[in-house]
Order: sequence, then C-alpha cells, then structure tokens
Amino acid sequence: MTGSVEIASVMADEIIDSRGNPTLRTTVVLADGTTGSASVPSGTSTGQFEAVELRDGDTGRYDGRGVLRAVSNVNGPIAQALIGLQPDDQWRIDATLIAVDGSEYKKRLGSNAILSASLACAQAAARACELPLFRYLGGDAAHVLPVPMLNVLNGGRHAHGGPDIQEFMVVPVGASTFGEALRYAVETYHALREVLCEAGMRANTGDEGGFVPTNATNERAVEMLVRAIERAGYRPADDIAIALDVSASSLLKNETYAFAAEGASLSADDMIECLAGWRRRYPIISVEDPLADSDWSGFARLTARLGDTMQVVGDDLFVSNRMFLVRGIAQRCCNAVLIKPNQVGTVTETLDTARMAISVGYGAPVSHRSGDTLDTSIADLAVALNCGQIKAGAPARGERVAKYNRLLEIEKWLGAHAEYAGRGAFAHLKSP
Repeated sequence: MTGSVEIASVMADEIIDSRGNPTLRTTVVLADGTTGSASVPSGTSTGQFEAVELRDGDTGRYDGRGVLRAVSNVNGPIAQALIGLQPDDQWRIDATLIAVDGSEYKKRLGSNAILSASLACAQAAARACELPLFRYLGGDAAHVLPVPMLNVLNGGRHAHGGPDIQEFMVVPVGASTFGEALRYAVETYHALREVLCEAGMRANTGDEGGFVPTNATNERAVEMLVRAIERAGYRPADDIAIALDVSASSLLKNETYAFAAEGASLSADDMIECLAGWRRRYPIISVEDPLADSDWSGFARLTARLGDTMQVVGDDLFVSNRMFLVRGIAQRCCNAVLIKPNQVGTVTETLDTARMAISVGYGAPVSHRSGDTLDTSIADLAVALNCGQIKAGAPARGERVAKYNRLLEIEKWLGAHAEYAGRGAFAHLKSP
C-alpha cells in the first residue's frame, strides 16, 4: 500500500443469512474513501470450544437470535479501537480486536462482531492495494485453485428426515482445471436428482443445497452417490471421489453413536470398523468428524487405522484453533484440519492455524457454514493458502454458488498461472 491511509470508520448492520437468521455485515471506510465489507456465517453443528457467536436473547425479536448487541459492539468499542490504524497491518488489527474483547473464546464482544471487522479490514486493505483478496493475503505465490468438496446429499442437523450422516460430498479429483471440476460436480448433482427420483424419493434440498434422501440408510446414500457419478459419465475414484462429514458429536447418545436409519448403535470402535468397511467398498477419500469432539484417543486409533488411505478431518475437534491443532499433532489425531474463520474469529488466527497444518503435512480444507451469506472471502482464502481444498455446499443456492463463481473469476484472473490442485490436494495420503 502506497502512502499512509488510516481506517476512518467502521460500521455494522444486521442482515439475514441463508437460513433466515440475523447476522452481521461490517463496512470499513479508509481515509481516502476506499471501502471493504464482510458478512459472517453461522453454523448449526458447532464444536464446544468454538469462539462464541453473540446473540441478543430477546425472544420477542427473531426468537432471540438477533445480533443487535454484536452490531453495537462493532459500532462502539471495536470502531473506537480500529479507527486510526493502518488497514494493511492485519496482525495489529486482530491483536487489537482480541485485546478489546479480553475474554476466552471472544464471548464478550462476540466472534461474529470481531470476525466481520477483521475481514472487512482485510477487504479494504486489498482494495487500497488494488489487489484481489487472495493475492493480498497470499502474495505472488497464491495460485492453486482448490478441489471443491460439494455437499450434494444433506443429512443430520442440516436436513430433517435425511440420513444420520450430515454431509455426502462429491470430490472431482480427476479434473484438470477448477472450471472442469465444477462441471463434473454439477453434472453429477443433476444426475443424482434423477437417481433419487427413480428410487421414489423427493428431490427436496437441505440447508446447504444438497438433496435429502428421505428414509435412506447412510450406506444407501453412499451407493446412490456412486450411481450418480456413473450416470453422469464419470469414473468413481478416478474422476470423482466421495467425502463424508459424519458430525459424530450430534449422533452421540449414552456413549454410542445412533445410526437411526440402520437401527444401530455404534461404539467408537464400531464406527471405525464401519468406516473401514465403507472405505474398502466405496471411493471415500475423506471423512470429517467421524467421532465425537471429546474422543481424542478414538481419533488417534482411527487415524492409525485409516489415515494412510483416507483424509481424517478434525472440525469440531480442532475448531480451527491452533492450540487444539498442536495437541492433535502431538497425539497423532487426524491428518487434516477444517478451516472455518468464524470458529476462531480473526483473519490472523485463521491463517496461523492453516499454515501450521500445511507446514506439518496436514490437509487444510477451507469451509463455509450451514447458515451462510453471499460473502466470498473463503474462496479467496483457499487460494491465498494454496491449501487445495474447499467446502462450500452444493452447486445450488446463491450463497453456495457465489463461492464457486468467485473461484471461476480467480482462475480467469490467474490465467496461465492458475494450477488446479486435483489429486495433489490429497498428497498427504499414502494411497489416496
């Protein structure tokens, strides 16, 4: 950034997310008139140690889910702390936000207030530098387009009446460009609608735009996904692999995991055996949160058993927090960490966790949340990190498609310098 352009104002508004719940949009204005805006998502399936999202609790308004307190925190103490700072000093901005909050897990001001301000500052700085956000955050080395992991079948808390497992994803590892990968996935998504209808199921959609296979067992959902890949003209495993998000913490009842559709209750070791069997029968390349977020020893056993050939992703286990990732590395839990900026609350902390993971050979897929907005920051973040993987939902609904369309724009902007991660995104596996 040439010259010294200070932050002149910081202002937040209450807007609505993709589930019809309130969230924040914050706009930062620099002294030269440059602006940057960011809105923040919200999750349904959340880890117990995530940074705290501040809600009003006023049951007479949005059933208590309003965010006027968080808006007030941005317009008051956060604005007062940030005005006058240099927008390109992201570390100082985020350290200031953390200090002003002064609480564990950002529960005083709210992670939603803090992240919206942190991201808006980064957006304003990027514009002042006349750079796209991915290049501003990642520098000249940022050029790798991520493999999209598209949640085309929804279950769990994201879809009433669906399977117990929360997400069934297609992963187009065999494409040569991001644009081609997206086409693979879209064609498979449309083929999946046909497969579901032929099976007598309605093609309704869940929170993330994926279809909801009503009354289907978890394994039958995987089978239908394989059929859809083949129906679209692609080869399972070679062209398109499958990823799962079990969200096991939400299935835990009396120390066992309830697979209601199967009529089964699984211990941690049963779950490991179940996934091992599915890995042998189906082209599953990645599994997220296969056990509860308190079962560190179980994660270690599962990683030892399956981690050579399957990506084991810690989401609720790590909550994008560097401290928990350090513990996971030491205990050999997982071989990947899901990166969700609103779990930890600032741009700097998000980048720190992701870069640590990548430096030790872990995967670091960047992810949306089930309640999302049209903000596309995570698309730029994935390219900035060269992390090679992104989760942004099905190829449907505006808040999901916005991320994929942004990646198409980035691929075009990079031109000949663009590299699609493809199967290399899973190079941390011995035999993907």
